[in-house]
Amino acid sequence: MHAITYAVEVKSPDGGAAILDGVTLEQLRTLRAVAEEGSFSAAARQLGRVQAAVSQAIDRLEAQLGLRLFDRTGRLPTLTAHGHAVVAAAAKVTLDFAALEELVANLSQGAERTLRIVVDVLLPSSSLVSFAQDFAREHPNVDLVLFSDTLSAVTAHVRERRSAWGVAVEDANLDQLERRTIAEVQLIPVASPAHPLAARREPLDSEALADAVQIVLGEHRVGERAPHPAAAADDGDEDVQGVFSTRTWRVVDLATKQALIAGGLGWGHLPEHLVRADLHAGRLVKLSLDVWSGDGPRRSLVLVWRPNAVLGPVARWAQERLSHLCREATSAP
Repeated sequence: MHAITYAVEVKSPDGGAAILDGVTLEQLRTLRAVAEEGSFSAAARQLGRVQAAVSQAIDRLEAQLGLRLFDRTGRLPTLTAHGHAVVAAAAKVTLDFAALEELVANLSQGAERTLRIVVDVLLPSSSLVSFAQDFAREHPNVDLVLFSDTLSAVTAHVRERRSAWGVAVEDANLDQLERRTIAEVQLIPVASPAHPLAARREPLDSEALADAVQIVLGEHRVGERAPHPAAAADDGDEDVQGVFSTRTWRVVDLATKQALIAGGLGWGHLPEHLVRADLHAGRLVKLSLDVWSGDGPRRSLVLVWRPNAVLGPVARWAQERLSHLCREATSAP
């Protein structure tokens, strides 16, 4: 890694400007390491350097800035008020540089040769097909890699840099990600016409739903014991407000959920755009639940990406195109 030198402009009290040259990215990384680890020795171990080199780097940085960043009177160094402010600024600089490194690495391999994105299974499949068709036509030399998953598995994909960005549902863990709402999905409680609940004309109350098997969408779990059905909604599955039965069958994809419901094995909520044709043809019927004042719950689809991520023109085009197609597909007919 080449040393990168920043010229930092600092306003002097009289309104003039002084330029502090020679501050390196390595110094800023060293400063953050000492602040995070709590000592020069621990920072040295984290950075794979000797303690003397870490101490000298901080001494030089303090001299260049003309600020005391650490109080060394105690057994361990502690950040001064100036130190806290500089560490916060250093964090932003290093994050920005990491984003620049990622962009340069991508460009050096050929401008956006591959786009990797992940979407939640609630995203309309028709939107995804149309998007892929448009992408192939507009960017024939760029490979498209599509992943689909449920709930927080989608956002983890983006957070762990396996995808450049994604489309998640609002219920997912959105920590450490930027987000923008792009569409709303209407969820409708449905059952097979042969299901006992379908014969009930009055709105179904909690007592009527309690003993009826409810098909619930949940997350993939690898190497974990399956949760107790009654705990499904509290363990990464659908929103607890949408689970009314003590008897739940848990699935991890919408196609299976739809097939089980259509087969008369239970009832559940499905996206309106997915069951529109089934409702029209009579293969499914809409249930009336007294808990919902309207048609049923709605879930926002949100575009998610990492903070400070630098997206190229193809990735930005893809975000806008898929967002537009999602809005079209989820709009009422």
